[in-house]
Amino acid sequence: MAQTKSVDRRQGRPASPLAWGLGGVAIALLLWQAATSLQLLGPQFGPAFSPASAGRALMALAVSGELWPHLAASLRRVLIGLALAAGLGIPVGVAVGYYRTAEAASGVVFQFLRMISPLAWMPIAIIAFGVGNRPVYFLVAVAAVWPFIINTAHGVSRVEPLWIKVARNLGAGEGQVLRRVVIPSVVPDILTGLRLAIGLAWVVLVPAEMLGVSSGLGYFILDTRDRFRYDELMAAILLIGLLGYGLDGVVKAVQHRFSWTLE
Repeated sequence: MAQTKSVDRRQGRPASPLAWGLGGVAIALLLWQAATSLQLLGPQFGPAFSPASAGRALMALAVSGELWPHLAASLRRVLIGLALAAGLGIPVGVAVGYYRTAEAASGVVFQFLRMISPLAWMPIAIIAFGVGNRPVYFLVAVAAVWPFIINTAHGVSRVEPLWIKVARNLGAGEGQVLRRVVIPSVVPDILTGLRLAIGLAWVVLVPAEMLGVSSGLGYFILDTRDRFRYDELMAAILLIGLLGYGLDGVVKAVQHRFSWTLE
């Protein structure tokens, strides 16, 4: 049977995506510089928020080494939170997508919980885990678990039924069907969930690190605000964006490797 290839219906694809991407970055920097030059934030704060000031501050912080401990602390919290979310979300997503009874039983509860902002759990996290890293891990995991559950369940529900039927006819039990057929088939969906989870993890991490910890990029942003070092504040924000972009790029490359449906 001949395989059908997906058709890209988007119009006007750029001849050089890299050049267009760099052009978009340049336009964003010009708009940023224009906003500060026009003193939209006032004459006192405008220059400190400019891209030039943020770039110089980022270089100075990198050279001095002041930022590296905060960077390491934030990365550790993000990775641990994502690991916890994946460890819970992927098995739950497989169960919800594979068993109709699990989907029916969990639908209302999951939709209810998913609509609650992860930051709303901050007081409960502090009460339950005290101050320190553990409430941050919890909040990141609460934010990141839903993309894993939803994307994994969606992927499992789209697995070709014929594959499952063939595996059962060959004598595979339910556990073998899940391990040998279902889970390998949903790797692309799991990686999509991971990309979404990374974005949510960074969104939650910064405010979470402003409560009860003495390190991390969120703590550093709060500290620079108190010291009126707005250039360093913008440098930290730039670094968060760069880290998120880099992590997303790594997962995107892995996703392309495993997403045979994109071929």
